Amino acid sequence: MELLSIKDLDIQKGDRVFIRCDFNVPVDEDGTITDDRRIRSALATIRYCLGKNAKVILASHFGRPTANQYDEKFSLKIIVKKLEQLLKKEVVMPKNFLVDDEAIELSKNLAFDQVLLIENLRFNEGETKNDQNFAKQLSQLAEFYINDAFGASHRKHASIYAMPTLYDHEHKAAGFLLKKEVTFFDKMVKNPTRPFVSIIGGSKVSGKLEAMLNLVDKVDKMIIGGGMAFTFLKALGYEVGNSLVENDLLDDAKAIMKKAKEKDVKFYLPVDVVVADKFDEKAVSKYLPIQEIPKEWMGLDIGPATNRLFREAINDAQTILWNGPMGVFEMDKFSKGSFMMSHYVADSHATTIIGGGDTGDVVSRAGDIEEMTFISTGGGASLELLEGKILPGVEAVSQPTNGENQ
Repeated sequence: MELLSIKDLDIQKGDRVFIRCDFNVPVDEDGTITDDRRIRSALATIRYCLGKNAKVILASHFGRPTANQYDEKFSLKIIVKKLEQLLKKEVVMPKNFLVDDEAIELSKNLAFDQVLLIENLRFNEGETKNDQNFAKQLSQLAEFYINDAFGASHRKHASIYAMPTLYDHEHKAAGFLLKKEVTFFDKMVKNPTRPFVSIIGGSKVSGKLEAMLNLVDKVDKMIIGGGMAFTFLKALGYEVGNSLVENDLLDDAKAIMKKAKEKDVKFYLPVDVVVADKFDEKAVSKYLPIQEIPKEWMGLDIGPATNRLFREAINDAQTILWNGPMGVFEMDKFSKGSFMMSHYVADSHATTIIGGGDTGDVVSRAGDIEEMTFISTGGGASLELLEGKILPGVEAVSQPTNGENQ
């Protein structure tokens, strides 16, 4: 399946181009954007269309608002100032969140020093329901459709899946970010430079089970950290106390380890952990070997011996894929394992791919962004690619397998 290229579109001066972006950025309690990487990642596609003297209409979701009602907390107004700063153009927005006559007129009458940003798509219930009527409303805004929202492309939503079906292959395409993400993951998984090491963390096995099963067939080493490690440790017979465990997935954990052994994949688990008497920043904590976790305590980070073990495991790596933190990095007391892993990955000589979401936040907080080869903008989307799935948003802007046009 080959992505349709934005460079193949015959965009003329004055043409309206709808770009589905992913501006779902993290903000603090004061509503200040704390990480603008997703906005910056969309700039190449936006500037390309502006360079064609097109009228650019931007759209995105932001958070999970209640459908069919406006909520200031989820408004994309928070994005306007940042976009204006980066694009050096005025960003205008419709007065309400409905895709109505006012929005259509704004799209037609845009000046060349302006960009139109429509309000949070998820204010409309038709977005998450992949509603064809809502997709038709959106399509009235532009003659061309571009999907550059990799982070949302695993969702079968109206602006991602239904809307592009209303455009023929001469009027829709993938943006530069979407193409870069898909190409990077495809090349990395199918033809990595070896040794290929995957580092899998995060809280639960269930969210990454399919990806892990798929990766065991492809990697040379697999490192497991984060809360999910305790499901594997319990499957091996260790006492894990009150640590997070998915008891219904103990057999799946055993199956992954068995498959790794059969494939001669080196499989690494923590050998020591930071344990606490409760899930709290102020909790009493200590380092303990995995054999000594008290029954009433819980593991919240990997320990120093595990840090050294994992560093040794990636020393000879030529390709590293990292998805998921090593502990509860949001609490300073339990962030060291994740930050140390970030430093080790950054210091390696490998091609390093960071799987978006929380892992991207860890790398950002650790100050290692510039040292990584590639940081994905999509956590869930990158996971589904690793599972071997075709994302709905990718399928919608690809050449059909039979070679026929829509």
